[in-house]
Amino acid sequence: MSTPHLIAFDADDTLWSNQPHFDQVEARLFNILAHCGDVERISQQLNAVQRENMKLFGYGAKSFMLSMIETAIQLTDGAITGTYIQQILDMGKELLRYPIEPLPGVQEVLTELRQRGHRLMVLTKGDLFDQESKIARSGLGEFFDHVEIVSEKDEATYQRLLTRYSAQPETFCMIGNSLKSDIIPVARLGFKSVHVPYHATWIFERVDPETLTGLEFHKVNDLLEVLTYLP
Repeated sequence: MSTPHLIAFDADDTLWSNQPHFDQVEARLFNILAHCGDVERISQQLNAVQRENMKLFGYGAKSFMLSMIETAIQLTDGAITGTYIQQILDMGKELLRYPIEPLPGVQEVLTELRQRGHRLMVLTKGDLFDQESKIARSGLGEFFDHVEIVSEKDEATYQRLLTRYSAQPETFCMIGNSLKSDIIPVARLGFKSVHVPYHATWIFERVDPETLTGLEFHKVNDLLEVLTYLP
């Protein structure tokens, strides 16, 4: 057999669905605040609030919940009632406990890569408690040798982790749906990465196509295709 690889998987929207749940909650917020303006106005305000709050609260459902409440307060000039605040809180709590179901092909890919002798890792960003809960609820934890939950997935973070695990360009691969978080920083460091597109992408994970110029990475249409790319 070839040298075992360390293969890292993103979690949200790579191993299981995540963004559609946030999109559904966001749509419900638009309904609550419909009297404050059209969807575009509310969305722009929510995005502006999130952009600032991520610097303090990071990523995940809790940060999103606080941003929704702050947006509601701002758009109503503080007139939002406690009843509506409670509705938003309940919506946020739903994001912390929705059922986690592996996406098609996930269990087959993880099983096969384990049988080939590779070491597997979950490498995800977000709230520690929330991400640990998702992994536990997914039932996939037994497949992974390592779990890394980080506050950001940038070049500095990857470099630190790659050094910690003594990873080499020929024996490490990052697999994920986000070009911004899973592909670009890894490719810039000269390591292998596989892009598995997902139909829903968070606005803060979208990138300008020009950002990809000159970067080398592999793209698949389906996670199962990973098995033909990796040894």
